[in-house]
Amino acid sequence: MIVFDLKCDAGGHVFEAWFADSKAFEEQKIKGLLTCPVCGDLDIRKAAMAAAVPRKGNAGADNTVAAAANIDDGQAKALLSALAATQEKLLQDSQWVGRQFDSQARAMDAGEIEKTTIHGEVTREEAKALLEDGIAVSPLPFPVIPPEKRN
Repeated sequence: MIVFDLKCDAGGHVFEAWFADSKAFEEQKIKGLLTCPVCGDLDIRKAAMAAAVPRKGNAGADNTVAAAANIDDGQAKALLSALAATQEKLLQDSQWVGRQFDSQARAMDAGEIEKTTIHGEVTREEAKALLEDGIAVSPLPFPVIPPEKRN
């Protein structure tokens, strides 16, 4: 796992996000899956970050993310675990609709189908259009593995 500081172009809000690797960040950016948690802006880029240089032998090295937030490694792990558990609980009653998210959300908004909790994939442009049309959508803090790709 790798953590990046990200920044939205609209409001200049800086936030962090975890990715499997640098390629995962690029893929999510291209697909428009990154959104500012403060203002919903979809124009996201990597923010400048301080290098994490551990002490000699990595003895007593601080977790850069935790140190920046003035919390210790144990607190950082607890917060991430709580966030992951919250996402898991939210998704328990949510239906995976994959690439049909845009059409399903629009159909629910128009009253064409019953409103229910769904999650799936949209491009940056689709997410932006949904928000501009007043359809409430929100990015998930952690990536979701589609059911057909699980082991």
